[in-house]
Amino acid sequence: MLRLLLATFALAMPLSAGEIGEAFGQGRPASSPVELARVAETLSPGEWVWAPEIAPSGPILIYVNLSDQLATVYRNGVRIGVSTISSGKPGHETPTGVFSILQKDAFHRSTKYHNAPMFYMERLTWDGVALHAGGLPGYPESHGCVHLPLEFARLLFGVTNFSATVVVAGDAAHRVGAISAGIAAPFVPAGYPADVPHLEGAWRWTPELSPDGPITVILSKSDQEAVVLRNGIEIGRGRIQLDDHDDAVHVLTLTQNPDGGRRWIYAGLPGHESEKGATLADAEIGRLRAPRPFYDRVEASLKRGDSVVVTPAPIGDGAVGHRLTIIDAMGEPKASHP
Repeated sequence: MLRLLLATFALAMPLSAGEIGEAFGQGRPASSPVELARVAETLSPGEWVWAPEIAPSGPILIYVNLSDQLATVYRNGVRIGVSTISSGKPGHETPTGVFSILQKDAFHRSTKYHNAPMFYMERLTWDGVALHAGGLPGYPESHGCVHLPLEFARLLFGVTNFSATVVVAGDAAHRVGAISAGIAAPFVPAGYPADVPHLEGAWRWTPELSPDGPITVILSKSDQEAVVLRNGIEIGRGRIQLDDHDDAVHVLTLTQNPDGGRRWIYAGLPGHESEKGATLADAEIGRLRAPRPFYDRVEASLKRGDSVVVTPAPIGDGAVGHRLTIIDAMGEPKASHP
């Protein structure tokens, strides 16, 4: 219990400059006005993006792509964060597979490697493989663990529990063999690949695949499709028409008026803080076109707290042609292009 209280306290307590240096100089702590619809491979060592507002609730899945040296975090099946990593060097390769988080320790130190600090450690195996803050030189250099930027490791530590699934795949040496990480998770919460059939008609609806849990709807302007996820599992997909010149990501949450009516409000994502709390106008809702049976089924399933993500990105692909601004440690914005 004492260790749990200390770990909880650590989430709110920044580390000192000395501790940061001791934690292998974590590259560049980075945040972003999160247009997560981008080519994530352009992130430089130590950079990351984080937007938990995109999916406020639901199961967490972490996908570590050894081929690309990237970790992607999904909540309720929707991408909420991406970070550069450093995995195991030759002779100490990070094992691939599907793992659960076995132990969490915000102030962990290695019993194997000279008391080395491993802040925000999340253990994957009992023989020493874990996610934790560590060095990020731009190539695999760990003894088997997955190194993360210090601040990203802290944020990830704060949203995970022992039910989170971690999928590690790919080949760091040959840069092959991993599934691309897109807006929607390529894996279901249990860790096996999401086998989503091609949409043959105008829509499909299979709520029995996940009867209960939070819903997130992704509206892709690129694909002109809507995907409905419940507890991280796809339960519906349909053709839509949503045309405008807005290439930003927007997140809306369903709330209730005092009179019991429904109301969609904007979440204030980083870079879009002015939207926070604004109500979606009826005229905006009217611009969405979808098959009526599909629309009615989705609307009937939504409840307070469910969310909609409007994105210019394709649903199943990590690459889209949109700019993202990344902030480095000096606070100097730099444009990142696909």
